[in-house]
Amino acid sequence: MRTQVCIIGGGPSGLLLSQLLHLKGIDTVVLERRSREYVLSRIRAGVLEWGTVEMLREAQVGARMDREGFVHDGTYLAASNRGFRIDFKERVGATVMVYGQTEVTSDLYQAREKLDGVVIHGAEGAQPHDLKTDKPYVTYTKDGTEHRIDCDYVAGCDGFHGVSRTCIPQDVLKEFERVYPFGWLGILSETPPVSDELIYANHERGFALCSMRNANLSRYYLQVPLEDKVDQWSDHAFWDELKRRIPADAADTIITGDTIEKSIAPLRSYVAEPMRWGRLFLVGDAAHIVPPTGAKGLNLAVSDVHYLYNALTELYQDKSEEGIDRYSERALARVWKSERFSWSMTSLLHRFPDQGAFGQRMQESELAYLETSVAAQTALAENYIGLPY
Repeated sequence: MRTQVCIIGGGPSGLLLSQLLHLKGIDTVVLERRSREYVLSRIRAGVLEWGTVEMLREAQVGARMDREGFVHDGTYLAASNRGFRIDFKERVGATVMVYGQTEVTSDLYQAREKLDGVVIHGAEGAQPHDLKTDKPYVTYTKDGTEHRIDCDYVAGCDGFHGVSRTCIPQDVLKEFERVYPFGWLGILSETPPVSDELIYANHERGFALCSMRNANLSRYYLQVPLEDKVDQWSDHAFWDELKRRIPADAADTIITGDTIEKSIAPLRSYVAEPMRWGRLFLVGDAAHIVPPTGAKGLNLAVSDVHYLYNALTELYQDKSEEGIDRYSERALARVWKSERFSWSMTSLLHRFPDQGAFGQRMQESELAYLETSVAAQTALAENYIGLPY
């Protein structure tokens, strides 16, 4: 098989890149190791920067998002069971959209189907070859048979544990990482959200977050020790602990119920440089991970897609290599700024093992400053709604 761009990874970044390139007349093949059902079963974040919203519209997959998504003009921060609101629209004239990543992926699958896009599921052992030549190719196995795709370029959209990043030689690849000493216990419940906007809560017992997927589906999180197991946390224990950490008015009005999904996720900050090597481009989690506190994971992947999609379009339509030559530089400039914001939000809101009473008071004082400072609120809002591409 021959294509122009072989995309490894059929998550939202791979599908979005494929869709956008298709609309510009650039041929792609997407290889996904898992089944479509498995990909759509993954529960992920749902806060979309406005740049992400515009990219999805450009890809012609924004109609359902515009109908069913929730536009949020602000968010709530809390300390010691008392909250305050930061108004994004007032501070920076912009908003965010709450629309689940699973829904984004589903919309992209339908769009690729409608345009007869090639998405190959069950593609085991995808492996790029000859990436430093002008004739790279990718091999994979499906149903016990090995296949080969010849291409011009390879886009590695295959996540943190994928093969793409490992293709960059160790003497070229630079990795930067911080692993946090706690995880997030998350639950999904068929209950109305406690608030019409997200609540981020700092508490001496640990961080908590109140989020949502739709009017009858809520997503809640608790900071827990890394060694905790899901089966240690009954629904009753989760709800009791959540109420202890969030603002009193929210704790008094929250509607609890049975959970339909429960998991614990570790937190890390990670960046790999460079994001291009030869004919290979890294996209999304293949190149960087952020703690979810700043709501940047999917949004950073979309910004990578923005830079790569425009670079490849310039290459094929205008015969200009400037975009692909500067892809890594441009993408990483935005990556590091988003990493900084996610790290700062995580540092501000979580209980660290060694912070003690002094550290807790410093966090509370920082939040008190945020409550009264227009400048501090503007800086937070500017980063939260998404820095320009």
